[in-house]
Amino acid sequence: MLRIDQSSQRFGGSVNKLHKPSVCPSAIHLISAPGRCPLTQREVKMSQVKQVGLLAAGCQPWNKDVCAASGDRFAYCATLAIYVYQLDHRYNEFKLRAIMSEHKKTITAISWCPHNPEVFASASADNLLIIWNVAEQKAVTRLDNTKGIPASLSWCWNAGDSVAFVSHRGPLYIWTISGPDSGVTVHKEAHSFLSDICLFRWHPVKKGKVVFGHTDGSLSIFQPGSKNQKHVLRPESLEGTDEEDPVTALEWDPLSTDYLLVANMHNGIRLLDSESLSCITTFSFPSAAASVQCLAWVPSAPGMFITGDSQVGVLRIWNVSRATPLDNFKLKKTGFHALHVLNSPPAKKSFCTNSPSKNHYTSSTSEAVPPPTLSQNQAFSLPPGHAVCCFMDGGVGLYDMGTKKWDFLRDLGHVETIFDCKFKPDDPNLLATASFDGTIKVWDINTLTAVYTSPGNEGVVYSLSWAPGDLNCIAGATSRNGAFIWDVKKGKMITRFNEHGKNGIFCVAWSHKDSKRIATCSGDGFCIIRTLDGKVLHKYKHPAAVFGCDWSQNNKDMIATGCEDKNVRVYYLATSSDQPLKVFTGHTAKVFHVRWSPLREGILCSGSDDGTVRIWDYTQDACINVLSGHTAPVRGLMWNTEVPYLLTSGSWDYTIRVWDTRDGTCLDTVYDHGADVYGLTCHPSRPFTMASCSRDSTVRLWSLTPLIAPLVVNILTDHNWDDIIGNTDRAMVPGAPPLLCGKISKDIKQELDKLSSDMRMKKLRWFSECFSPPGGSHNLWDLVAVINGQDDSLLPQNYGQGIMHMKHLVRFKTSEAQELTIVKMSKFGGGIGAPSKEERLKNAAEIHIRLGQIQRYCELMVELGEWEKALSVAPGVSMKYWKKLMQRRADQLMQEGNDDVIPYCIATGEVKKLVNFFTSRGQLKEAVLVAQLAMASLIRGNELELAVCVGTVLGESASKATHYVLELLARKYMTTATCFPSVAYRDLAARLLQMIPDNEILLAKLCAFYPGSSAEINDLHEKCGLPSLEECKELAESAHAEAEIFPAVKYYLLSPEPEKALPIGITYIKEQLSSPDWTVDSVYHILDLLSYIRTDRLILPKCSEERNELLILCGYIGALLAIGRQYSSIVPALYEYTSQLLKRREVAVPLQIEQLSVELEAWRACTYSLKVADNALYNPPSEAQKREYSQLLSRMSEEPIKGLEGPDYVTGSNLPSHSDVQISCFTGLRIQGPAFFLEDGKSAISLNDALMWAKVNPFSPLGTGIRLNPF
Repeated sequence: MLRIDQSSQRFGGSVNKLHKPSVCPSAIHLISAPGRCPLTQREVKMSQVKQVGLLAAGCQPWNKDVCAASGDRFAYCATLAIYVYQLDHRYNEFKLRAIMSEHKKTITAISWCPHNPEVFASASADNLLIIWNVAEQKAVTRLDNTKGIPASLSWCWNAGDSVAFVSHRGPLYIWTISGPDSGVTVHKEAHSFLSDICLFRWHPVKKGKVVFGHTDGSLSIFQPGSKNQKHVLRPESLEGTDEEDPVTALEWDPLSTDYLLVANMHNGIRLLDSESLSCITTFSFPSAAASVQCLAWVPSAPGMFITGDSQVGVLRIWNVSRATPLDNFKLKKTGFHALHVLNSPPAKKSFCTNSPSKNHYTSSTSEAVPPPTLSQNQAFSLPPGHAVCCFMDGGVGLYDMGTKKWDFLRDLGHVETIFDCKFKPDDPNLLATASFDGTIKVWDINTLTAVYTSPGNEGVVYSLSWAPGDLNCIAGATSRNGAFIWDVKKGKMITRFNEHGKNGIFCVAWSHKDSKRIATCSGDGFCIIRTLDGKVLHKYKHPAAVFGCDWSQNNKDMIATGCEDKNVRVYYLATSSDQPLKVFTGHTAKVFHVRWSPLREGILCSGSDDGTVRIWDYTQDACINVLSGHTAPVRGLMWNTEVPYLLTSGSWDYTIRVWDTRDGTCLDTVYDHGADVYGLTCHPSRPFTMASCSRDSTVRLWSLTPLIAPLVVNILTDHNWDDIIGNTDRAMVPGAPPLLCGKISKDIKQELDKLSSDMRMKKLRWFSECFSPPGGSHNLWDLVAVINGQDDSLLPQNYGQGIMHMKHLVRFKTSEAQELTIVKMSKFGGGIGAPSKEERLKNAAEIHIRLGQIQRYCELMVELGEWEKALSVAPGVSMKYWKKLMQRRADQLMQEGNDDVIPYCIATGEVKKLVNFFTSRGQLKEAVLVAQLAMASLIRGNELELAVCVGTVLGESASKATHYVLELLARKYMTTATCFPSVAYRDLAARLLQMIPDNEILLAKLCAFYPGSSAEINDLHEKCGLPSLEECKELAESAHAEAEIFPAVKYYLLSPEPEKALPIGITYIKEQLSSPDWTVDSVYHILDLLSYIRTDRLILPKCSEERNELLILCGYIGALLAIGRQYSSIVPALYEYTSQLLKRREVAVPLQIEQLSVELEAWRACTYSLKVADNALYNPPSEAQKREYSQLLSRMSEEPIKGLEGPDYVTGSNLPSHSDVQISCFTGLRIQGPAFFLEDGKSAISLNDALMWAKVNPFSPLGTGIRLNPF
C-alpha cells in the first residue's frame, strides 16, 4: 500500500509547501536544508539550549524495502525520515547516529551500497531518488524524475556506482551515478510484466542476474546469456487460477549461485532452483494460520535463515535441511514488517559467555560443576547474530538470537509527522503526542518509552489537550472524524463531538479553569465551546478557517482565536454575544496558534505564516512587540511558566527560537530538528525542560536552564530570596537578571519556610529537580539521601525500580523472587521458546539473588562460567567469601597464563549505569567512593550546577570534587566575554570561590584576570580580602628580591604591571624542565597561576616572546595532563598545537619538536592495544617506546578526584542534530553532538573536546592567547 499524497499535506496549507527562496544555488540545497540560512549568513555561536533527549520515530508499515543493514550499521524509514543506527564500540551498544530527512513525500525504499558502508540510496513517492553519505550526514546527489514511484530499489552488485529501481510493471531502470556513462538506462529485457512487481533482488555473485517477485505469486528471472524466465514458479496451488498471492520476501542463497528463498503471503516459504525452475523444499508451519511477512539468511550460520510472521510477532529459525522450524520465539503481539541480520554482530560483552563452547574451562576447583550438555536440536538452534526487527505497529528492535534477548526495543513509535505534544497536568513525566498516523501516544519521558497508545486509527490527529488535574483523559482533534475524548487508563474512546461535520478540526482546548468546557476550532470558520456531555454553549463564527484557540489562564471566561483572515480575536463567554470583545490586526498572513501568558494578565502572543510572532496587550488594545527572525511560517508557541519574558517559537524553517520579549531579542536559535517544528510544551513543575515535535517524526527534549544560569548560581551560593524569586513587574524591567515568578518556585519557598532544619539541603534538591531535565535526577537524589543516612521509610515508592543502593538490593527484590520461585517450580512445557538447561540454571540463579541467597547465586554463576557476575555480588555474602572467590578466580587465570588477574570492580544490580562501586585493596570505602564517582560522572557530563548541589548535600565525602566544580563554575563566569567585566558576573564568580575553604589562591586568580579600572580592581581586592594594587606591587618586589617565586608571580599578577610576572614564572618553569627528573607537579602550580594574566596585557606586543613561551608550555603540560586523564581524543591535537607553535615562533624553551613526536608515537603505540582494534594490523610497541611511555607516566601524579579519568561526555552528545554539518579542526571529521566555535567564528571542535581541552590547557587551540570557556 502506497500513500502518495498525504505525507506532505499540512493542515491549513497547500499540498506543496513553499519555502522562501534561498540564496544558495540548487547544488547547495543538498547540504543546507531548504529555508535555512547558510552558515556564513548567521552569527556563529554555541547553542545554549541543550538537547537532552530524543524519541525516534517508528518504522513505517506500508512499503517493503524500508529496512537495510551494512556491517555494524542499520537503517529504517519512518514516512519522511531515515534513521541510521551504528554500533558504539566503547559501550558495545547501538546508538542513533543520524536522521536523514530530505524527502518531502513517503519514502518507498532504501538500499545500502554493498561496496561502500558510508553510502546508501533512498526513493520516495514524489519520484525522487537520493544518494546519501552517512559519515557526512548529507545528500550527495539526487535524481528528480524516476518516471513512476520506485516500489523497490537496489544497488547493482557488479557496478559500484549504479542503482536500479522499478515501479509497478517495470521497466527496470539503472541509474549510473558517475563516470563516462552516467545517466539512466532501461534494462534490455526486464519490462512489460503482466503483474505488478513487489520487490527484486540482484544476485550478489553472478554478475547481472536478477529476480523479480510479483503480486500474482510468480517470479521473473533474468541473467546475461540465458533465456529470460518471466512469471514462472507460481505456487502449485495457484496454477490455472487468477488468485493473487504476493511475494512478500525474496533472497538469494549466499552459498549457491542458483538457489533462492521465496515467501508468498498465503503459500509460505519455498527453496527454489532458478536454473532448473524446480522447487527443492517447501517449508511447513506449525499452524495453518501463520503467514510470512519477511525473511533473512543468517550469515554466521550456513544454511540457516529466519522468518517473521505477518499476523503475530513470531520469529522462526530454520535450516534448509529441515522442512519445519528449529525454533520459534514470540517477540511481540503485532506482526513483523521487515527483518535484517547484521553481518558483523557486536562483540559479546566480557561477562556474557552465552554460547556453550565458551564455557569449556568452567572451573579450576571442585566447587562448581561443568555446564549441562545441550540437546542436538538446542545446539542447532542458537545462531549467533543480531536481527533488526521492524513491526507493523512501528516498533523497531535489535534481537540477539544467541541470548534470546532484545539488545534494544523501541516500541510503538509514531511513523508520521507529530503535530502536537502536551505534558499531563498532574505528572511532568508523562507526555502525550498527536500524529498524522492517526494515533495519540503517551510517553514516559524518563525512560523514553510509550506507555499508552490510543485505540484504532483516527485518520490524522492535529491537536490534543489533557483534561485538567488527574482526570486521565485526553481530547483529540482530527482531520475528518471530528473530536473525541479518550480515557487513557481504560484505553477507550468515551465521547465524540461532530458539530463541525467532516471539516478538519485544527485545535482542541480543554479549559484549565472549568473542566466541563472544551473548545474546538475548524476549517468551517467556527470556534465551538461545548460541555463534556455535548451541549453547545457558544458557536463563534469567523470569516475564514480558525486554526488555533487558547483559554486565558487568569480568566476562565476568556478565549483567544487565530484565523486565516490574519486576525487574532478575544471572546468573552460570560456574555450572550457571539461577537469578539477585541480584534487584533497586524499580521500579513494567516494566524495559526495563539497563547496567553501564564504570568502576565492580558498578554498574549500569536504566530503567523508571515514568519513573525506578535505580542499583544489586551488591556492596552495594542501590539507591544513583533519578534522577527523565522524565515517561514511559525507554528509552535510556548511561554515559560516561571520567567515571564521568555517565549519559545517553532517554525517551518526547521528552527526553534527563544525570545526575550522585553526588547524582542532572540536569545538562542536551535537548528537540530530536520523538518517543520509544530508543537512546543513544558510542564509547570519542570519549567526549564521543553519538549518539541516535528514533521521529522521525532519528539526532542531540551534543557533551557543555561539561559538562566545566573539564577542557578544565586541558589547555589545561598543568595537573598529577592535575587531568586520576584514579581513580574521587577522581572520585566529591560536588562534585569532573570527571576522566578511562577507557582513552582513559590511552592518550593513556602515548603522551605516550614522547615526548621536541613533547609539548605532541601533547597538544593528541590530546585535542582525543578531545573534538571528528566532521566534520573530524582534517582540520583534518592541515592544521595541513602548515602547521607536518611531513614528508609522516607524513600519514594518507585525507588525500587531505579538504581538502588547495595543495602536495599535483597529487600526490594523479595516479592518479585517469590513469583519467580513459583514459575521455577512449575513444569516447563516443550512449546515455543522452552528454556534450555543453561537458561534454567540462569533462572535459578536469578531467583537466588532476588531471594538474597547470594552465595548460591555466586556458585551457579561460577558453574556457568560467569565469574564477573559472581564476583560483583559476592561482597553481599561477606568480604571473606569475596576474597575466597577472588582467589579461586585468580588461581584459574594464573593457570591460563592470563594477565587480567586482579583487581575486579564490584557492581550490584544495575548500578553500573550511574555509579560503579569500586574496591580498594579489598575494603569497600563505600560512601566516599560512591559519592566521588557520582560527582565525577556529573563533572564529565558538564552538569556543573547539579554537581555543586549534589556535592554540597553529600558534604565531606565529596568535598574535593565539589571544590573542583566550584572552581570550574567560577571560570565559566570569569571568562564569559559578553558578561565579564560586568560587576554582577565578577561578584558571582567571587561568591562561588568563597564557598571553597583555603580559597586565597583561587580569589587571587579571579582578581588577576579581572580587566576593570584601578578603582574597580581595588574594590574587588577588598571584597576578596587581598591587598590593594600598590601594596601587591611592593609585596611582589620584596618576594622577587628574596627569590620566592610563587608569591612574586602571584603579587605581580595582582599589581598594576601584571606582565612582570611572566619572565619570573617562565624562567623558573624552563629551569625545572631542563632537569632530568622534573614532574608536572613541580611546574603546574606556577604555570596555572600565570595563565590567569589579564588577556589585554598578555596580547601586548612587548609580551610576544613570553606569550609564545607561555602558550607552548601550557600546550605541552596540557598534553601530559590529557594523557593522565585519558582524554585520548585531544592528546594528538595538543602535541600538534605545541609543535606548530615551536615551529612558527621565536622561542627558547627546552622542548624539541623531534622529542614531542617520539612521545606522541610512544603514547599511541602503548595505548592502541587498549582500544577497539580496527581491521588494521596492530604493531606492538617497541622496547624504546615502552620506556618512553613509562617515563611520561612517571612525570604525572595520580588524579586527586576519583573517576575523572576518561573522556567528557556531555548530555546530548550522542543525539543526532540537523544543524549545519560542522567539521572538527582537530580530526577533520564531522562533529557528532554539540559543536563549540573558536574565537575566529569559523573553526569548530566538539563541545566534549573543548571541555577536555579547557581543563588541561586554558588557552584557545588557535594560539591567540584568548582563554577558552566551553563550560
